[in-house]
Amino acid sequence: MPTDSTPHRKHAQLARPALGEFGRHELAILGAPCGRIKELVTRLLPHLEPVLRVAYVDADHAAGDDAAQGGTGGADVIMQAGASVELTDKITFRRLDLRRDVDKFAQQEWMHHQSLVLVNGNHFRARQQIIILDPAKPLEKKLDRLTDVRLILLPEGVTELPDYLREHLQDTTIPQLALADTEAIAAAILQEWQQQRPYVRGLVLAGGRSQRMGEDKSRLTYHGQQEQRAYAAGSLAPFCEDVLVSCRPDQVAELEAAGLAPLPDTFLGLGPMSGLLSAFQLDPDAAWLVVACDLPFLTEATLSHLLAHRHAGRMATAYRSPENEWPEPLITIWEPRSYGTLLRFLSLGYSCPRKALINSDIELLPLPHQPSCGTLIPPSSEKPPRRS
Repeated sequence: MPTDSTPHRKHAQLARPALGEFGRHELAILGAPCGRIKELVTRLLPHLEPVLRVAYVDADHAAGDDAAQGGTGGADVIMQAGASVELTDKITFRRLDLRRDVDKFAQQEWMHHQSLVLVNGNHFRARQQIIILDPAKPLEKKLDRLTDVRLILLPEGVTELPDYLREHLQDTTIPQLALADTEAIAAAILQEWQQQRPYVRGLVLAGGRSQRMGEDKSRLTYHGQQEQRAYAAGSLAPFCEDVLVSCRPDQVAELEAAGLAPLPDTFLGLGPMSGLLSAFQLDPDAAWLVVACDLPFLTEATLSHLLAHRHAGRMATAYRSPENEWPEPLITIWEPRSYGTLLRFLSLGYSCPRKALINSDIELLPLPHQPSCGTLIPPSSEKPPRRS
């Protein structure tokens, strides 16, 4: 009989990202008729979209009523004829119609490209909420949906919370704003979003076999007797919660002996993608500041500039390579939602992080002007991947 006291697990125990119903950052708006909620979102979008990528989730009343009365529910002739999916290129945008039900997992997968999801709370739940105190739509029967109210909006003539809401919320610090004050509401949403930005952890990529160089490039010494992997980890330390060194499983002991924190690859044989995916598997809620071990001219100023211009509302913040104008994946801040993107590219047969950056919504920065910037990133013999 087995003597191991560790309980048997049928499935691997993976760290799950902290997602809501639709995404990482989501706000349900409720307490008003649907038309008023949509009108508020329409007013807010011009103030939010310059910073964030915003999705809106709602239900179509007219289509539902039509379907209930025996109509098509808004489906066009292709869907009526039996197609299960129809993708329509509207030239300025695309529309995807599905026949099957959309489950929670599909919702999260589709919405992970957005940095904020606004939700009509009359129909759907979200992890956090904005409530409107509209007398025409009292919230007394929806208190179970008010799990984390972040903002209270007061229509003209409304100055106080109803007693039932005051008793339910029991929090006098929730900000209250006039429903008509669009700029203040947008500013409050942006501030809330900034406060919830993912923390940053550091990752030094040192698991390569250095086949072209012929010796372990992570152990080269450009700075006195300090090996390059230790130099890179020390450079990241002031900017990150902690710093791990991505490595092959056979390197763990030597890294520990060198006083470094190893992260052995759990995805194998994928080059830099191995380290990236292994880091996100460990902590899918972190933003990972990733650098290659072979950047001897990496400076505090370069890292500071990258962090100062970080755009957490994009998939990643990267420098433009001085060599070929493509994004440089090995000195990049990868936000949590890049995890799904990298896995999607891997599922399509691509293990190139740069290809994921080129074909995604990222913040691309020119290298800061400093004497060493031209030699920050070592020349590469690889051709840049094509955009597809």
